[in-house]
Amino acid sequence: MKASKTMIIAAAVVALAACNKKSPADNQAAAVEANASNAAENVTAAGENTAANIMNSAENKASAVKNEASNEAAAIKSAGENKAEAIKNSASNTTANKTK
Repeated sequence: MKASKTMIIAAAVVALAACNKKSPADNQAAAVEANASNAAENVTAAGENTAANIMNSAENKASAVKNEASNEAAAIKSAGENKAEAIKNSASNTTANKTK
């Protein structure tokens, strides 16, 4: 019984080894396919990173333009308010001087 059990196990191991044997061409083809897949993934990742960097840069530039426009608008508004206040003060002073 022990001998037949050993023979069965040995036959199973040989059969398994025969199933898993690949030719050098199969191994080379698998390596080429794996390398191509890795290269494609690297290109995709690099493209996605570049796109993300471009988007971030564009968003930063857009924010800078918005801030600059907002600051310029605030400066124009402030200058207009100052001129209006100066005109009011000038008119008020003229009226006050005429009533004296």
